[in-house]
Amino acid sequence: MSDTDPGFQSAKTLSEALPFIQRYHRQTVVIKFGGHAMVDAELSRSFARDVVLLKQLGVNPVVVHGGGPQIGKMLEQLGIKSAFEDGQRVTDDKTLSVVEMVLAGSINTEIVRSINMAGGKAVGLSGADANLLKAKKLQRTVRDPDSAIERVVDLGFVGEPETVTPDVIQTLANASEGFIPVIAPLGVGSNYESFNINADTAAGAIAEALKAKRLLLMTDVTGVLDKQGQLMRSITASQVPELVADGTAKGGMIPKLETASSAVDNGVEAAVILDGRKPNALLVELFTDHGAGTLISDPDRS
Repeated sequence: MSDTDPGFQSAKTLSEALPFIQRYHRQTVVIKFGGHAMVDAELSRSFARDVVLLKQLGVNPVVVHGGGPQIGKMLEQLGIKSAFEDGQRVTDDKTLSVVEMVLAGSINTEIVRSINMAGGKAVGLSGADANLLKAKKLQRTVRDPDSAIERVVDLGFVGEPETVTPDVIQTLANASEGFIPVIAPLGVGSNYESFNINADTAAGAIAEALKAKRLLLMTDVTGVLDKQGQLMRSITASQVPELVADGTAKGGMIPKLETASSAVDNGVEAAVILDGRKPNALLVELFTDHGAGTLISDPDRS
């Protein structure tokens, strides 16, 4: 047989992956699962297989998922109108009930089922379980472009992480049974009221608490693009404010970059913004030299 035959090529790929497998053995990788990959059935199945493979290779994957489009669809079906402030959905009592039902219910269960069907042992959680995510009300202000006067934006039950108690994650991830935590981004306040938390933000806070080897933020673009539209393969956390200020980073990329840089500044070795629309993006990022997105790191700590 020729060494160009598919079997030999597959074996060569596995052999080349060995040093990367050794690098991540027994290390925690926090994955924010969202975007197109969540609503495309084949991509979702591919993601589940990749997560199970990571666990089989000795990595401890922790999945944090979003669900904005699914929440919007359910609100529409129930005839509940959404109000928006500064581009963000206001979460009132009725909306919060739907958010909890969709995030901690249908979406979480679907991801858990998909991973289990792929041969894993996923366990569904939310930030309310074992006080995993203690949250506080998100405070936002916007400046009126004409008067330059700032006003406080009330987003209702939208929160941000205040403290993370990762004991339940560590217990599951380190158990001999090989459990894979799948977490809905819901938090609890000081009076045990529920808060809806942005999934990227929740994943970043959890990664910081776990001192994860990697934080992987799956999105619907190839990564951070420069002003010529070319992928930036790697940047430092200290570059993020400049990229935001000069307009290189725009829209939804800004909070992702801020989450990534905060994670790196607080103990995560590196964060990656990668294209979840590409099958096996997780494996390409972790186990090859090529990478699958934009790496954000602190070279002084690498």
